[in-house]
Amino acid sequence: MLIRPIEPSDSDALRAAFERLSLQSRYERFLSPLDHLSTGMLRYFTEVDHHDHEALVAYEPDSDQMIGVARYVREDDPRLAEAAITVADEWHGRGLGTVLLGQLAERAREEGVEAFTAFVLAKNDDMIDMLFKLGPAKVVDRQHGAVQIQAELPPAGVSDQLRGLLKLASQMTRRLRSEARTKEVRDT
Repeated sequence: MLIRPIEPSDSDALRAAFERLSLQSRYERFLSPLDHLSTGMLRYFTEVDHHDHEALVAYEPDSDQMIGVARYVREDDPRLAEAAITVADEWHGRGLGTVLLGQLAERAREEGVEAFTAFVLAKNDDMIDMLFKLGPAKVVDRQHGAVQIQAELPPAGVSDQLRGLLKLASQMTRRLRSEARTKEVRDT
């Protein structure tokens, strides 16, 4: 996959990626039902300053579809930034969210951010687990079925735990592609 900073020209790809998300994934990301991204939202999500507001996008090279977005927006305290990650439904459980969070943390650290905060549905175990694996983390607020988590950013470089997860994700991706190719050959 290709991961890079978002650009204004990613607007159409972001809209298409949003439209492919299940209703549950949309709800988990925005903590409310959302049918579409308005023009203003697309502008806000793609026209970032790459300092106080950063977004990284992941593209699947074979289809050239956007498959993930990780972003932070710096809070009033410049050491803190609210983070959010969205991964295409078909990529859930494959390690992409973990990779995006790790790269976003590195980018945030370069800009002086020391910790991420995130509002997460209390039942969104995957996102909660990712934040707690990122670095020392704690729940700082609970309200209306959501929790606010604050996670310290790890020191520069990839932790052993993240390195292991990246290796596992890479192995799983290779295995899935191999299985898909084998199935494709059998079907022809």
